[in-house]
Formats: sequence, C-alpha cells, structure tokens
Amino acid sequence: MPRADLLLELADDELVLGWRNSEWTGVAPFLEEDVAFSSIAQNEIGHARALYELAATELGTTADELALDRRPDEYRCAPLVELRRLEWARTIARHYLYETADAFRIAELTRSADAELAGLAAKIEREEVYHRMHAEMWVGRLQATAEGAARLREAVEELWPAALGVLDEELRPGWTEEVGERLGFPLPSVPALERGRHTGELEELLEEMTAVRRSAPAGASW
Repeated sequence: MPRADLLLELADDELVLGWRNSEWTGVAPFLEEDVAFSSIAQNEIGHARALYELAATELGTTADELALDRRPDEYRCAPLVELRRLEWARTIARHYLYETADAFRIAELTRSADAELAGLAAKIEREEVYHRMHAEMWVGRLQATAEGAARLREAVEELWPAALGVLDEELRPGWTEEVGERLGFPLPSVPALERGRHTGELEELLEEMTAVRRSAPAGASW
C-alpha cells in the first residue's frame, strides 16, 4: 500500500473515532467518564493531526485540507469508527475492539523500515496504552455481572464484522485469537466489513465537523 494511503487510513480512523468519543462529553453515565472519553478523544484527534501532517508533506497539501476538505467518499476510515454514539455496552465494545486492533497495527508500524513512520507510531503508542487500560477496565466491569456480560457479548457479536475491517487481513488472525481468549466466548465467523463501504452516518458527521470551516470566506487561513 502506498505510504500516503496508509497514513490516511490511520488518520481518518483516529479523527472520526475521536469525534465520536467526544460525543460522550457531558452525557456519559458517570462524571469521570465525561473526563475520560474527552481525554481519549483529544488524544485520538492529536494522533490524526500528526498523521495528516506526515501525509500532507507527500501529497503537497496541508493537514487541515486532508482532515476537512475531502468528499465523504474520499475518506478511508473503517466503518466501525463512523457509528454515532452507541448505547454504553456497545460503546465499550467498540472502544475495546478498536483499541486492541489498533495495538496490533501500531506494533507492526513500529517495526517499519520507514524511520519517520516507526518513530511516530512509537510516540502514538505511549498514549494508546492508557486507552487500552481504560477499555480493559470497562470490559472487566461489564463482565462482573451476568447482565453486563450478556450485553457486552451481544455488542461484540454485532460489531464484529466492522471491527475486523479495522485491520489488514494478515493481522486479523492473531488479533482474533487474543480477543477471543480475553473475552471468553467464540467470535462470529463472518466476513469483514471492509474499508470503502461507508455507513450513512459518515456524511452527517462530516457536515458537523466542517461546518465552521465551510462558513469561513474562501482562502481563509487556519
């Protein structure tokens, strides 16, 4: 895969999921989760910014133009990150599935012969560790009760096809094995919902994300 395309996949995932996580601010079940998801969202959007900047140097554009000026069909994000604020068990399921999948691809990138990309991946990983700790804590909380465990399993099974689509095919088996062992139930044998098949919610999200930028006069500096 061309380097710029890889960077855009990663950046688009982080940007869109960061926005979705931010939607819990002020409405999460607990006050500390308002803070936690706000912090995670800031991290994800910061990672997106760094990735867009790296891609922009190759593509002869700017990070803001890549993040905010493309058509919905030009985004390369996985369908998993596009879904509007889910109920809590599904939010935690997405959080856990995305963060653990992201760990596999970040680990792969840190071993890249591309020193610039490997260095950025290592920097991102230092913050992603805390995202995984948060997701793992909530998986444990849900699994501590029969009702919570049942809701988590239902959510994981529902989101699994979209979750598979986060990773390239060669990384899926190892991640699937790890997730199955941790969650303790068999994961569905289903085809992945691959990138390029956007949900109807992406266009609505981009309308929200770009409203201020589109309201500025043409040529305004950001």
